[in-house]
Parts: sequence; structure tokens; C-alpha cells
Amino acid sequence: MDSPAPRDALRYARHLVLKHVGARGQARLHEGRVLVVGAGGLGSPALMYLAAAGVGTIGLVEFDVVDLTNLQRQVLHGTADVGRPKLDSARDGLRSLNPEVRVVPHPGRLTRENAREIVRGYDLVVDGSDNFPTRYLVNDACVLEGVPLVYGAVLQWEGQVSLFATEDGPCYRCLFREPPPAAQVQNCAEAGVFGALPGIVGATQALEALKALIDIPEGRSLAGRLLLLDALEMRWREVELRRDPECPVCGDDPSVTELIDYEFFCGVDADGRPVGVAADDRVESIDAVQLRDALAAERAPTVVDVRERWEWEIANLGEFGAVHMPLEELPSRVAELPDRSLVLVCSVGARSHAAALHLLDAGRTRIQHLRGGLRSWRAEVDPDFDVA
Repeated sequence: MDSPAPRDALRYARHLVLKHVGARGQARLHEGRVLVVGAGGLGSPALMYLAAAGVGTIGLVEFDVVDLTNLQRQVLHGTADVGRPKLDSARDGLRSLNPEVRVVPHPGRLTRENAREIVRGYDLVVDGSDNFPTRYLVNDACVLEGVPLVYGAVLQWEGQVSLFATEDGPCYRCLFREPPPAAQVQNCAEAGVFGALPGIVGATQALEALKALIDIPEGRSLAGRLLLLDALEMRWREVELRRDPECPVCGDDPSVTELIDYEFFCGVDADGRPVGVAADDRVESIDAVQLRDALAAERAPTVVDVRERWEWEIANLGEFGAVHMPLEELPSRVAELPDRSLVLVCSVGARSHAAALHLLDAGRTRIQHLRGGLRSWRAEVDPDFDVA
């Protein structure tokens, strides 16, 4: 294999002296094609290390714009990028880091219509998504196309990393056969995430992807292993995984041979809001416009905001008589709530749904929760409402 050009040799000098990389391994990186789904908390560090390492072609699927709340962890973007499409911001950042890398943009969402076609053009996929529909979609597309998948996830102080969809190895569905109930799912906006944690997990995803591209015979991959990081205790744990013969996607007799409707599968709409509440679910929901009209009526309900105090202090519905009662305090403070119709609210609807269930279990009646949370209030009623 040809030696690298002098300029390349200087840029990748620390790789070239490594026994397991050298000119041969660096050439493989240059020939490699990696797709990264998302340029957020996980995607940012993964993209930066893939580009810095000299991966020749990096595809990026992204539809969102840079928000000020992203900057605490999405290190590929800067303050000047707020309001810009993440796809543009990420492309510019990667070109600045390594102009020799080819960045292929895939604007918009990854869907059941385009996922397989996009995935099959790459050697490996790094999943930097933050929602269950996309995780299941990416997994199934990778299994069906025979493309390895580097999985990562973070929430609060905890992270996970693994390698799925390898030959004879497990896939994401071997670990999580079915998604959790949509109304019980909290994302980073709801539960929070410590900013440096996605950096660790995303960098670990990049490391695993780079090792896979080089194909180091002496190395060991994360196929069949799930790494769990407790950043608060700074402790890594490892769980052994095996391919499930009854897995609906990668099992011996798979039932999933085509991509499905993953929003429906996970019980959410295209924006991740819980939909299709089961018939035995007692929680009644109300949308933002209905809440606005109800608050203007003579017998208005009491709004109970179950977000954290810092969220309440950024923006709240106090002008409508809303009361603040964080979800974790709710069980011990039920008696403080007025004996009248209540509407529970949070950021996107998950915590308010859980709070409504608790109040119903406590014997309260006339309970509703705001479907889509206060983000839907901003989208449908008050665009100046500054919800985190």
C-alpha cells in the first residue's frame, strides 16, 4: 500500500507511528465511509474525531437548527451558529478541522422511505440520535442492509455504548425488544444531561468506529458488549449481550423484513409527542389552544407546573394563576392542590402525564395534562414563551 503524501504524513503522524495503524490503517480510514445520524450531543464529538482522524467520507443526517440550549454539550457548534441549520454549522466546523475530509449532507429526517438507501452507501453508521423511533429505525435499516451500527445514548449522568448489527452479533432489538411507554419517556430537555457526558460517549463511539474501519486483528470490538457509564460515580460497567434467536429483526426467523412506521411503533408523533394513548389510560389530555381558551373562561382550571425550579424561573404561566410543584415533590404535596379542575404541564408532556397518573391514583378527579407540553404552548399560542 502506498505511503501517505508528506502533508498527510504530518497531519496523521501520531497515527502512523502506531503499530496497529500505520500507513495501511490510515489508508483504510481515508477510504472509509461513515454515516453519522445527528449533529447534537453525541454526534458533535463523534463527527469531530472522525474528521480529525481522516475518515475520507462522512455523511451527516440532520434536520434541526442550532439552539442556545444546545451549546452546553453540542461542541461542534458555537454561539454565532445559533439559528443556523446544524447541517451547515457542522459542515463548516468539520471543513475547518480537516478540509481533506468529504462531508456529504443528508438534509431532513431519516425516514422509513429513505433510511435503507442512505445507509447502504456507507461502511458503518454512528447513531447520535436522541429518540426511540430513530434508534429503532437506524437499527433495523443497518441490520437489513448489513451495515454495522455504533450505538450511543445519554441521559442525566448515564451513558451507553455498543456495536450492533455485526455478523452473528446482537442488534439493538436484542437488547430492547419493545420501546418503553411513550408517556413515560424523558428526553434530555425533560431530565437533563451533564454537558461533558455526551462528549465521553460520542468520543467512544468515534473510537469504536475508527477501530472497525481499520480492522485491527488484535483488537476487540464492542460487539456483544454494552458499556454503561455512571459519570456521577465515574464508573464503567460492562454487560454481555448475545444475539437473540427470536429477535424480530436479526433472529433466525425475522418478522421485520421491511422498515415500519417507527413513530407509531413507539407511540409518538413526528415531533416525539405521545399519541395513541391506550384505552385503559385514564389521563385526559388538552392541547395548547384548548388550554388558552379554558384559562380565559369564567371557571378556569388551575395550572400545575411540574417542571424543575430553574425551568419555572425561565418562563411560566404564573400570569394565569399557575402553581409550581416539581414532579418529585408532588407525592408529598397533593393536599396543597385546590379542589378544582387541574391541568398538569411540563416541557413536552412526559412529566405532566406521569403527574396526572399519580394524582388519579391519589383519588383526585378532574385531571388533565397539556399534550405536547409548554413547547406546544410556545408553538401554538405564544411564540415568545421561552421554554427550555
